[in-house]
Amino acid sequence: MNFSSKLLENAVNEFARFPGIGHKTALRLVLSLLNQPSESIDKFTGAITQLKQQVCYCKVCRNISDQVICELCSNVKRDQSLICVVEDIRDVMAIENTNQFNGVYHVLGGLISPMNGIGPADLSIEKLIERIKPEETREIILALSATMEGDTTIFYLYKKLKDFAVPISTIARGIAVGGGLEYVDEVTLGRSIITRIPYENSLVK
Repeated sequence: MNFSSKLLENAVNEFARFPGIGHKTALRLVLSLLNQPSESIDKFTGAITQLKQQVCYCKVCRNISDQVICELCSNVKRDQSLICVVEDIRDVMAIENTNQFNGVYHVLGGLISPMNGIGPADLSIEKLIERIKPEETREIILALSATMEGDTTIFYLYKKLKDFAVPISTIARGIAVGGGLEYVDEVTLGRSIITRIPYENSLVK
């Protein structure tokens, strides 16, 4: 791709670093920004700077938050005894959009993937274990993507958590194998939460 401006090229290259954005899409975004008034550009860059400097992770569930404890964890109307374990914030948003879950979440921050150099120590698994109190935790739902990495992570978590004597369930597989939760429609995802099954039922005997 030939550029008439080094400044334009630099901006396009920066946008192209983001997942799912190629150089052609990056060029469209940059040209669109150039056509915006200066105050809109200042608002855009200010929002990104503020996000990077001020956003934090909830000390309870590891969800992205504006506060030390996120709104979901601090909401007294939510069932604190029901913990839904997810990969990242996109899955929290997807499940929340179903309006079928009133518990709380635990964000792992990824999935176990040896090929990508991601092991259990890279995820917030120990933080999850610290949260579980058999006398207070009613159920743990493992809501991870139906992929090899998701299944590997679920099996690892089950082995770590099964001695707590707390019921462990997984979402029903109305979700296509290999699919991420954020791409599933709200009705299907909502039903999979409602019709979750005990994890041990899915194990090969």
